[in-house]
Amino acid sequence: MASIFSSIFSMFSGGGKSSEASAGPKGEPQLYADCTIYAEPRKEGGQFRLAGRIEKTVGGEVLVRNFIRADMFSSSDDAIECTVRKAHQIIDQHGPSLFGDGAKERQV
Repeated sequence: MASIFSSIFSMFSGGGKSSEASAGPKGEPQLYADCTIYAEPRKEGGQFRLAGRIEKTVGGEVLVRNFIRADMFSSSDDAIECTVRKAHQIIDQHGPSLFGDGAKERQV
């Protein structure tokens, strides 16, 4: 019974792994609409979770918007491609409000 609780706890706490241990492959930075997109899929088991960040320089300061989605891929190349596509969608949907709050870093 205790092992069930420890398994559940490890799912929510990251299982004690460092963030570097779960880091997957990274794609080349992509420029889109005055933003730089970094595809950073996360390796989970034998698959890759869609994750990345969008950066924009505003007033000499780099603002960062991180995103993670539920989408999983068996190929790192597919994960990178879909991460870039999702970043384009986030930028297009949010427009200027994506960085409008001036927060240095946040999740979207």
